[in-house]
Amino acid sequence: MPAIVECVPNFSEGRDAAVIARITGAIAAVPGVTLLDTDPGVATNRTVVTFTGDPDSVVEAAFQAIKTAAEAIDMRRHQGEHARMGATDVCPFVPVSGISMEECAALAERLGERVGRELEIPVYLYERAARTPERRNLAEVRAGEYEGLGRKLADPAWKPDFGPAAFGERQQRTGATVIGARPFLIAWNFNLNTRDAARAHDVAITVREKGRWAKDGQGRLLKDATGNKVRQPGLLPATKCVGWYIPEFRRAQISMNLTDHTVTPLGVAFDTVEEEARKAGLRVTGAEVVGLVPLDALLEAGRHFLRKQGRCPGASAADLLECAVQSMGLSELAPFRPEEKVIDYRVTRRSGRLVDLTLTGFADLLASEAPAPGGGSTAALCGALGAALAAMVANLTHGKKGLSQHDAEMESVALRGQELKTRFLGLIDADTDAFAAVMAAMKLPKASAEEKAARATALEEANRRATLIPFQVVEACAPVLELVRAVVERGNPNSLSDAGVAALCLGTACDGAAFNVRINLAGITDKAWAAEMDARTTALQQAFHAQRSALLAVVEERLAFRG
Repeated sequence: MPAIVECVPNFSEGRDAAVIARITGAIAAVPGVTLLDTDPGVATNRTVVTFTGDPDSVVEAAFQAIKTAAEAIDMRRHQGEHARMGATDVCPFVPVSGISMEECAALAERLGERVGRELEIPVYLYERAARTPERRNLAEVRAGEYEGLGRKLADPAWKPDFGPAAFGERQQRTGATVIGARPFLIAWNFNLNTRDAARAHDVAITVREKGRWAKDGQGRLLKDATGNKVRQPGLLPATKCVGWYIPEFRRAQISMNLTDHTVTPLGVAFDTVEEEARKAGLRVTGAEVVGLVPLDALLEAGRHFLRKQGRCPGASAADLLECAVQSMGLSELAPFRPEEKVIDYRVTRRSGRLVDLTLTGFADLLASEAPAPGGGSTAALCGALGAALAAMVANLTHGKKGLSQHDAEMESVALRGQELKTRFLGLIDADTDAFAAVMAAMKLPKASAEEKAARATALEEANRRATLIPFQVVEACAPVLELVRAVVERGNPNSLSDAGVAALCLGTACDGAAFNVRINLAGITDKAWAAEMDARTTALQQAFHAQRSALLAVVEERLAFRG
């Protein structure tokens, strides 16, 4: 799996389109980097940029962006609603795939050293890259903001990790930059039916993890035995919040940074803010996502709201996304387009995928003279249909009168069915891609001994991959059959025929994929490996069909016409 890193620098300019274009242009010009999102804010006078790529390319793009911002932005003239201390205010690295948090922290060190040395910008490391505990929290590092930076740099306790501890003319222009590594942060704003920023901020400090200073019944600050003020923790861990007024929207907002959505899910955060706003006589009218959001966070939000409605959460990704967007009002200020706002889709989706074709388009392509897609992709499609039918019957059972004792099991079946459906769908294109790799290897030159050796190695590797993809289809059939067994035995009896068709689809998927395993084994030169794969495939097939035959017998007996 290639290493993919996300970088989300925040620049202290949200109004001058030409300056923003200069910065994003510097990023996009670096090979190996994909610019995913540019989100300027007029009131905050701040732009959040998101890009991804391999580690080296991302570090280079981040440096070029910081350099460009230092040339284009003069912090001596900057004003905005958002806290900030530099032209490039903060620059975090986020692991997406194939890279650890520790490796991202090393990237932050590498970038920070170069920025401090070459650009003479004071650099502080934060979050997982912080060298001391007191610098882990961005709010603590940024305390005093740009206006207090001169005093901070003069304090030995706040000597920068890189760059000069000085506030000369250059540093006055650029400010300081905070660079680090962190988990995926979801930045979003809750829209309120008020213009009162103070009331919005009061709700914000109630829900944020940091909370507020505790007071007694007379409104006096509580202090501990040593005379220090005592904090009353907020309601939501892994959150940072502030309340402000946004003139362009003519409303106050609660701005939240959700630093770990597995600790505080989106749905829980939304419900909590909504409840505290209600207590204050306010309403949350919707929410606005700033930058990008992970798919799994939105899917879990969709499940959360479906459960609140008493519905089965084992819905498709499209339905879960729609539920999340509608429930949280994510399209109130501007249309929420998943293809633009969900990072998973921006990073992994490509044009020309088989799974994006219509049924007619797929069937027409299958019926053409093109060698792929073929039987392997069709077998994977049959597996996806079987899993989808199992999830369908579970959804049609959940919440039905007389079957409520099975709700918990049917929810589990539907969720697992959707998961396996997605796995099979991914194997549709993977099978065709594997075939294309075999064809490409066969076309490699073979004039010299070196070329012949390289071609043989590439062909062996491609044939193994072409074998392993359909083998994964064979492997995935048995888990789906267990879901089918559950809906046959305890599912909605009116959908028994649908469960039977699921079992039939799985039989085609298993046998069709096994055919493709064996046809690719013929091209493998490692005969011991080929023999092992053949034996494993046969064992899986035999075990699967023993269970499937027994299950189909039950379906046929229960569906038999008795006049």
